[in-house]
Amino acid sequence: MNQTATPATDSRHAHIDAMRGIAVFGILLVNVFSFIWGFNALRYGVLPADATLFDILSVAFVAFFAEQKFYPIFAFLFGASFVLITRSAQQKLGRWSDAEQLYRRRMKWLLACGVVHGVLIWFGDILTVYAIAGFWVLSGLANARLRKVRKHLYVWLGIFTALLLLNVFFGAQLFGSDDLIAQSKNEVYAVEAARTTYTYGSYLRIAIQRISDYISVTTQSVFILPHIAVLFLLGVISVRRGWLTQPWRHTTFWRRVRLIGFAIGIPFNLIWATLILAEAIDPLHPSPYSYIAYAWLPVGGSCLAAAYVACLMLAGTDTQRWLANWMAPVGRMALSNYLMQSLLCSVLIQGFGFGLGASWPPAGWMLIAFAIMLLQLLVSRWWLSTHTQGPLEALSRRYINRQQSAA
Repeated sequence: MNQTATPATDSRHAHIDAMRGIAVFGILLVNVFSFIWGFNALRYGVLPADATLFDILSVAFVAFFAEQKFYPIFAFLFGASFVLITRSAQQKLGRWSDAEQLYRRRMKWLLACGVVHGVLIWFGDILTVYAIAGFWVLSGLANARLRKVRKHLYVWLGIFTALLLLNVFFGAQLFGSDDLIAQSKNEVYAVEAARTTYTYGSYLRIAIQRISDYISVTTQSVFILPHIAVLFLLGVISVRRGWLTQPWRHTTFWRRVRLIGFAIGIPFNLIWATLILAEAIDPLHPSPYSYIAYAWLPVGGSCLAAAYVACLMLAGTDTQRWLANWMAPVGRMALSNYLMQSLLCSVLIQGFGFGLGASWPPAGWMLIAFAIMLLQLLVSRWWLSTHTQGPLEALSRRYINRQQSAA
């Protein structure tokens, strides 16, 4: 069947859970590289001289298809979930103020998970900044008029645009700069040192590097906060307008999003993947255009992400059914799966575990990522056949309910 899916009776909105599951998997494709190369400007490291075609294609594929495409989807759904959760809480608790208080408790739990994750497992944690942004950006919007939400969106969009143009300006200063070669040498040294630590080091040595990287990532997250805020608020509006929760009523809207998203996203990300691949092959002679492209990546990546979302919203009934059966369980256990990915990657790739990051090439790291995805597809479906929530989601509910009872 090819028709666009019609309303489902599942109050959880299975298509939203499925989209969240896809985002969790897409994020893994990008994250797996940082378990080897750490937090550095050369995010894909340095391709070896004997790199195979599969190694080269692995870098190009992730740069084109995944980098800064799936975290925008996750942030967009984070804002959407804010509306769905506070609506449900208000119906149970009776007051919007109580619903927002419950949501703040969720953010406290998320922040705690993020700090533990970043310090003990993987430095690239996104939960910390999501929790902080959730406190800051979404506070007071549970029952706000749509006009107020739009006003907040325009403010954050203005801040995001100003930062983007500032980054473009700084990137343009590198044209003809003598510092570019010296800077690239320092970056190669830093990324090789990070790889040695992460893939050969003991747990203690890796932990010292990880905590340093986590502090750097979290501190610098202030620069991506406006982008996250815009995505949060777009998620809020998408639920309030019914674009996300009732996509069958907004097919014209989603077709336009798909067209514009692909029209901008495909050519931009082809250029981006080409630049990033050239940088990984010859990191000592980077193109200054890569810095300009990186400044625009939040826009180009988000456009392709929007097209991905639109494709899911316009998917036919058979596709929606398959997604509900297989991807929705992954999304319902998004927190558990996200942290499980980090734990498995650490053990498989890093020096204190199997150390495969030292002996396997980039194509092998992709195999690890896809193997983890397959495992999580099976485990998520099996777990939710006997439980109503993932393990960490259940712990979250216990914490929130206990705090609510104490209040």
